[in-house]
Amino acid sequence: MAVQENVSWFARSSRDGLARMNGSGFIGIRLGALFGPAVFGVTAAGVALPDVAADLGARPGAVVWVLTAHALALGIGTALFGRLSDAWGVRRTLLLGSAVLVAGALACLVAPSLGALVAARALLAAGSGALSAVALSLAATAEPERRPAVLAWFGSAMAVFSAGATLAGGLVTQALSWRLTLALPALALVAMPFCLPPARRAGSRGRVDIVGAGLLAAAVSAFLVLVQAANLGLTWPVAALAGVVAALAGAALVRRGRTTPDGFVPRDLPADRVFRRAALIGVGVYGGLFATMWAAPQLLAGVHGWSVLTIGAWLLPGALVGVVLARVAGTRAWLLPAVAAVFAGSLVTAGIAGVLGDGRAVAAVVLVVAASLGFPAFSLAQVVITARMSASFPVERRGGAMGLLNLTFFVGGGIGLGVAGALSRGLGLPGTLVVIAAFPLVAALAGVAGREGPAVPAGPARVRTARRSSAPR
Repeated sequence: MAVQENVSWFARSSRDGLARMNGSGFIGIRLGALFGPAVFGVTAAGVALPDVAADLGARPGAVVWVLTAHALALGIGTALFGRLSDAWGVRRTLLLGSAVLVAGALACLVAPSLGALVAARALLAAGSGALSAVALSLAATAEPERRPAVLAWFGSAMAVFSAGATLAGGLVTQALSWRLTLALPALALVAMPFCLPPARRAGSRGRVDIVGAGLLAAAVSAFLVLVQAANLGLTWPVAALAGVVAALAGAALVRRGRTTPDGFVPRDLPADRVFRRAALIGVGVYGGLFATMWAAPQLLAGVHGWSVLTIGAWLLPGALVGVVLARVAGTRAWLLPAVAAVFAGSLVTAGIAGVLGDGRAVAAVVLVVAASLGFPAFSLAQVVITARMSASFPVERRGGAMGLLNLTFFVGGGIGLGVAGALSRGLGLPGTLVVIAAFPLVAALAGVAGREGPAVPAGPARVRTARRSSAPR
């Protein structure tokens, strides 16, 4: 009888555990797998750039457009499709974005020239941005009692993808083709069918401000081209033109926001305190991570003689740290600013060690630690910021707000790449690491200023309080 009772208890516990996994953790993993491959578009693709230049007969400086176009279109696509998910519904947005992603991936595989490849990468990134926007929207609109577990698993999956990007890029480039490496963001399509069931939220059927979206795209594109002018080898007239376009489009966007309160960039959104702090945190984390993942592999390969596969393997432990921290971030709001501050300090230490070490093993170890700390900072930022936005914005506005917020993140990543590339010419890569430490330091300061209790609602009592004090969800 006792044996039968134990067996029954075990079976019942197993069923309950699987139910909890399907209800929260498994959803978080699926959403992380939908967003995660977007990271491959920058970090993994950077490994393939030398082969791209050799096969297409392009200058090394010119192939930077492969990364720049992706960063631009990814940020704009996330913002646009995030707004569309509010208006059209999540399911329709997911299906449309998947079609765009497929088209972009196929175009990357057959592009005959650098110009065609850059256009294909922009199309690919737009589709990747759509899937990222859907993942963020679904994570932010999960039921309050499930949201902590969903976000924890979501952040854990993001940490694994970000830490494994360099290794994946090296493996695919060496074993198969650089074209497949550039199309790696299409891996999100594997997770798409599994994300269709929770994508049931209907749209508001509201009007989408296409003019505002165009002005935002023009302003952001011109600004990032201006920031990347040195890396792209642009002449000063072209750089000046980009600056003029950015200023005019930005001014027109501000004016439209004042006259169109419900436009693509809602008038009250930039003034929202939670949004501004989240934007600062994301810009700092993304700027530091993108810049570090551009500079660190070059140092490890050029100075220390490491192969791409060795670099990728040594960066993988950072994913484990990110997984653990993302799982416990819900009730520990201090983790994000603390990790960002340590990330900043490690970059300064790595830069100084690079200047003084002259190829010694200790300099390589410190550099790996510095680069690895970017991954948990990245996953923590996604968990904490998504939770803050979920608690501050009603359901019908979360998709658009999260999309615009992530646009600022990718702009921050583009700024980090531009700053790192420009400074490396005069300061060298070790000196550049010291300067780009300012990015995660800004994130740490913004995180401390915006810390208001647990990052994720910790239980039913917190949920009830949030419902009384915020707009209906």
